[in-house]
Amino acid sequence: MALIERECVRQLLESSDPEAALVFVRGDCMVLSEDRIDDEHRRLVVARRRDLDRFLGGGTITEQQVDLLAERLDNAVRDLGA
Repeated sequence: MALIERECVRQLLESSDPEAALVFVRGDCMVLSEDRIDDEHRRLVVARRRDLDRFLGGGTITEQQVDLLAERLDNAVRDLGA
């Protein structure tokens, strides 16, 4: 079972807030705006929308890209010991 689901990544990519972040809290993937992330949860940020935008290079996002990002972010979270 994936820790970072593709729908969470899709939510992040579709967020109108360029400062939105994907945060992994108590086993759940959440998309939060920067102002909702307190100091305690700041270390749980997995990715920020602006960073993914740079990775994707702009333009239309394909389902294959969403799947690839979800897989890579899931691996990163697992590597960190989630």
